[in-house]
Amino acid sequence: MKKQRQHKNGGNKQKKNKDIISDLPECILFHILSFLDTKYAVQTCTLSKRWKDLWKRVPTLTLNSSSFALSRCRKNLKVFSKFVSWILSKRNVSTALHMLNFDRAGLVESHLLKRIVKYAVSHHVQRLLINVTCDIQHLPSCFFSCHTLTSLDLYVAHRKRGQLTLFPNSLNLPALTSLSLHQFAFGVSDNGRVEPFSTFNRLNSLIIDRCKVLDAQILCISSATLTNLTLQSNNYSLESYREIELSIPSLYACPKNIDADGNLKIAEPSVLLSWLVELTHIRSLTVPSTTFQVLSRVPDLLKLIFPSLYNMKSLEVKMKPLSHYSFEVRIDAKLAQLPTRSQEEVSKIIEAFKFVSLIILVVTVNFWLQNDLQQ
Repeated sequence: MKKQRQHKNGGNKQKKNKDIISDLPECILFHILSFLDTKYAVQTCTLSKRWKDLWKRVPTLTLNSSSFALSRCRKNLKVFSKFVSWILSKRNVSTALHMLNFDRAGLVESHLLKRIVKYAVSHHVQRLLINVTCDIQHLPSCFFSCHTLTSLDLYVAHRKRGQLTLFPNSLNLPALTSLSLHQFAFGVSDNGRVEPFSTFNRLNSLIIDRCKVLDAQILCISSATLTNLTLQSNNYSLESYREIELSIPSLYACPKNIDADGNLKIAEPSVLLSWLVELTHIRSLTVPSTTFQVLSRVPDLLKLIFPSLYNMKSLEVKMKPLSHYSFEVRIDAKLAQLPTRSQEEVSKIIEAFKFVSLIILVVTVNFWLQNDLQQ
């Protein structure tokens, strides 16, 4: 009886220790590994014989220098560069590369950038995310004419602090459907207009984050296929969006039309109003609460009617706290209206401003309802 019980107990232990994950099909294992930074995906080779070479055939590469150290010391960045070169030499050459995410802190070595981009293009990359500091000329020529690329998220920081990288007019990416640009400067083309996206005939999603138009020209966004447009600004780039010419008949969502966060004195209510008038046929709208904070300065805002909003089905308001500057200015303005400034009165005003986000939300809902009832 004892031996039988021991045998049964041993069988239960084997069931408990069984490696269920390793028995999964390769396609599922590849899918799991695709969510990991490549550094950690490589480390799974020590789990068992089944995992030894799996990382070499994962269709995604996520190479982030922050995975190697918390600080940007040269030694750690050199280790990262060596690791990237090693990965490219050991990866299975017959495996297509669906996505590459390359994020390198500090100034990237031009030879490393060229090698990794050439590798991605030669392996038919579809999604490309690049976040580097370099001269954009250091990107290899194959990048500017990649025919397999469908999604591009690009941030090429200028070597000189405070300057923006000039967005190239020579991009030939016929399969591109999604484009995200961060902190670029748009220059005037040969016809005297700023039309950086006119050659992307299949583009349906566009994100322009903290970009700028040179020489105060009008930025033209014209596309027959674009359905999602995101414009994100800060104090530095807000004025760059005062003149934007839109010709987007298929546009149905325009999240974050304008983010008026930060130093609110530079955000003109008339500019924001003009956006609401011009953005016609929109079904879904997402705006930060700070936008309504600026609009609250418009006299009789709730009495205004916006026919452009008649087709809207949803409105999302992202609540944001008041900036430090705005908080102080608005409190000071309120205090200036008081005949006396007792400590009790000051405390009441400051306490009231803690609920400013709630007040803005109420104004937003009323604004939405007023226009909705006009339909």
